Amino acid sequence: MRYAFAPPPVPAVPVAGSDALFPVRRIYCVGRNYAAHAREMGADPEREPPFFFCKSADAIQAGGGAVAYPPMTNDYQHEVELVVAIGAGGADIAAARAAEHVFGYAVGLDMTRRDLQAALKAKGRPWEMGKSFDASAPVGAIHRVAQCGHPRSGAIRLAVDGAERQRGDLSEMIWSVEAIIAQLSRYVALAPGDLIFTGTPAGVGAVRRGQRLLAAIDGLGELAVTFV
Repeated sequence: MRYAFAPPPVPAVPVAGSDALFPVRRIYCVGRNYAAHAREMGADPEREPPFFFCKSADAIQAGGGAVAYPPMTNDYQHEVELVVAIGAGGADIAAARAAEHVFGYAVGLDMTRRDLQAALKAKGRPWEMGKSFDASAPVGAIHRVAQCGHPRSGAIRLAVDGAERQRGDLSEMIWSVEAIIAQLSRYVALAPGDLIFTGTPAGVGAVRRGQRLLAAIDGLGELAVTFV
């Protein structure tokens, strides 16, 4: 049996300190996992369990760099996030064992066509096109757990053209990495190659063509993106 045409390349992210690549299978994202961000989006963080949405694997923009400003939006917004890379799969994973399934961590951006997302929400329609599209998931190099441990605290921040817009601390996440893995694995079987974006602190906002984003998480380095 042969393919009708050559299959596309596997999306992949560099592994820090090596020439290895982390092949991406699926991208899951957690919504409203910082209380201040939940409030700025008009939600009550005390009443909502974690919820999830997906981006396609080829939305990855490994290492950042120059990224095309997307069509169909006049309100393109940044969300800096801790990204969890899964190295061992499983379903119904217990929170107490969840850390054993983590390969490593990275800094990432959940880029969002906010106006399109809002318009689709208002009509009760799926808002996938507001979240999952070309280059909507820039991700920095993945740091193995052996290198960085399991970050429970540390600054997470983002600047646009040198002006800080987002700053929080990983300790402020409503749902811990372990709780996220446990809950998500009740819905789907996780597998090596899965990435989980764990939510963003307050301060999300729009970017324009030509602007440069610099996202950073303590211990995980920086991710720079320029929109062209």
